[in-house]
Amino acid sequence: MELGLKGKVAFVAGSSKGLGKACALELAKEGVRVMLSGRNEEQLSLAKAEIAAVAPGMVDYAVCDVTQPEQITAAINKTVNAFGTIDILITNAGGPPSGDFAKFTDKDWMSAFELNLLSTVRLIRETLPYMKEQKSGRIINLVSSSIKQPIPGLLLSNTFRLGVVGLSKTLSVELAPYHILVHAVAPGRIATDRVRTLDEIKAKATGKSVEQVEIDSKANIPLGRYGNPEEFGKVVAFLASDAASYMTGSSILVDGGMIKSI
Repeated sequence: MELGLKGKVAFVAGSSKGLGKACALELAKEGVRVMLSGRNEEQLSLAKAEIAAVAPGMVDYAVCDVTQPEQITAAINKTVNAFGTIDILITNAGGPPSGDFAKFTDKDWMSAFELNLLSTVRLIRETLPYMKEQKSGRIINLVSSSIKQPIPGLLLSNTFRLGVVGLSKTLSVELAPYHILVHAVAPGRIATDRVRTLDEIKAKATGKSVEQVEIDSKANIPLGRYGNPEEFGKVVAFLASDAASYMTGSSILVDGGMIKSI
């Protein structure tokens, strides 16, 4: 299938590793010029080299902490100066700390709000003028399977990921006249460093081995395994493409059937 992505420009937040990098790689494979971003320049440089080995000349990076609005502005400006515009925005940020309600202070709540919800607002705000001017665009917000079923121990993430979905759905209507399509994509258990860390935390809390925690998790997934980042990236590339031109406002699970709700 021809996805119609060649020559497009994407800014991918949180793309030095994990799901963000997987999305960037799949877009670059389809001929998209990609601006990576993240806080760690060394990791960004490695990610750029990895993607450039597959898609030469299609990738650059901007150091950007998404909790810092001035860094978001600078990163978006760098993208436009380098590539001319932005057609695709992938919002993404690391997950906030795990814990139950009694653990968290106002500072914890504000930090999670800024990391996972306000960063999405700021990234979209900086990008929208370019998409509105060209009357086209794709905004894809990476969230979590907790938008359908809260994950025990991830209270902060459960709360603010749902806020991103509310934002996505509202903007899908508001921006439709500009032919800007908006989605939220929710990973389940994808084999990333973040999931490995969560498995390690659960292992410590339950006295089980990390391997046993993984076995138990897989038992609740109908496909019987964790997903791989490439599988997730391909879904995002599809949503960014002309092949999904009559879809907007969707919340898409990529979870191997783990979430049982309809």
